[in-house]
Amino acid sequence: MATVGRNVAAPLLFLNLIMYFIVLGFSSWCLNRFINGQTYHPSFGGNGATMFFLTFSILAAILGIVSKFLGGNHMRTWRSDSLASAGAASVVAWGVTALAFGLACKEINIGGHRGWRLKMVEAFIIILTFTQLLYVLLIHAGLFSSRYGPGYRDTDYPMGGTTGDPMHKPAPVPATGTRV
Repeated sequence: MATVGRNVAAPLLFLNLIMYFIVLGFSSWCLNRFINGQTYHPSFGGNGATMFFLTFSILAAILGIVSKFLGGNHMRTWRSDSLASAGAASVVAWGVTALAFGLACKEINIGGHRGWRLKMVEAFIIILTFTQLLYVLLIHAGLFSSRYGPGYRDTDYPMGGTTGDPMHKPAPVPATGTRV
């Protein structure tokens, strides 16, 4: 049975995945131009914060893409054990994206000539900061109610051949027979 969190988080996961791929492509292109010293390129430009911004936007894109693959596995299984890896990766990806967001704000504040590709990376990072935060909140909504996500006391899958509370181990069965 699908839950509210799963129905909303799955399209957001796909949207964020596409946006992270776009950020990776354009920020890689911009960083290549910056390293080659081609800041005079009409669609690039830049200022003192550009190198740091591009480095962290590439790092945020890579972590975001990896977290979306783990999130896709979580969407497929939708269990609390898959929530651990998806949740941890998405929180780390959001943290680095928020850091890139701060550098994007600094780059915009400094001003100067910035080409359309650099402005597009800035805009996508700003949008991804908020959509990634929304995604993190949606997949962690199951902490509060199993209606929104996998609860931590779900009993719908067996553990060790028995059904029951997955938080507690079943009682040991005494061994019978002779000792050797």
